[in-house]
Amino acid sequence: MALVVFNHKGGVGKSTITCNLAAISASQGLRTLVIDLDVQGNSSAYLLGHAPRADQPSVVGFFEQTLGYSFTPPPPTDFIVRTPFENLDLIASGPQLDELQSKLESRHKIYKLREALQQLASEYERIYIDTPPALNFYTRSALMGASGCLIPFDCDDFSRQALYTLLANVAEIRADHNPQLAVRGIVVNQFQARAKLPQQLVQALMDEGLPVLQPYLPQSIKVRESHQQALPMIYLDPRHKLTQALVQLHASLARS
Repeated sequence: MALVVFNHKGGVGKSTITCNLAAISASQGLRTLVIDLDVQGNSSAYLLGHAPRADQPSVVGFFEQTLGYSFTPPPPTDFIVRTPFENLDLIASGPQLDELQSKLESRHKIYKLREALQQLASEYERIYIDTPPALNFYTRSALMGASGCLIPFDCDDFSRQALYTLLANVAEIRADHNPQLAVRGIVVNQFQARAKLPQQLVQALMDEGLPVLQPYLPQSIKVRESHQQALPMIYLDPRHKLTQALVQLHASLARS
C-alpha cells in the first residue's frame, strides 16, 4: 500500500502525519518505507535526526539516474537509508530536487517513480510519500504511482477553499493516469475541540459528503518536542492523547 500525503498549502502537518503514521506501521512490525519528495526535507530530518547528507543515498540520486540509460539500472532499494527505528526505512530528500525538476519534465520521466513503487511493493508492506506543497512534477509522479492519498486539513477557511481544487486535481489524475488512486480521507489536524470555527468547518465538509476521517488530531505542543528530539510520537510518548489519536487513525486506514 503506497499512500501520498498531499496538500497545496504548506504548514498543514504533511510531514508530521507522514512520519507518525509510518512510525506506527513500523512499531506494529510492518516493513515500512517513507519517500520524501519535498525539497525542504522535513520528513528526512524528523526520521534521521539531521538533514540528509550529500554522501547519503537519496531520491535525488534515484531521479538523476533516470536521466541516463543503462541496461542494468540500479534497483530503487539502492537509494534507501536506514532510520534508527526498526522496520522503518527512508528514501531521503535532497536540495537538488528543484534544479532537477525541469530536466525530468523535459525528458518525460513522470512514470519512473511509479515503476519504482511497483518494485518496492514486494519489499515493503507500507509506503508513505511526503510531497511538496504544490502540484508539481514530484507530486504528480507520486499520485500517478500510489494507491491512495491522504489530505491534511488544518481547520482554516483558506484550506477549505483550496480543498475543492485539490480534490479536482486528484480526480483528474485518477481519470487520466491512475485508476487505482483513491482519496483515502481528509485528516483533520491541529483540531481545537473547544473552538467554534474548527467544528463548523469540519461539519461543513461532512455535510458535503467529503471523506473526513476519525479521529481528529488534536493540537498539541508535544509534537514540537517530537520534532526537536527526532522521535515520532509513538516512540516519544505512546500514551499521549495525540499519539492515541494517530494510532486510531492508523487503524481506521488499515480497515478501509
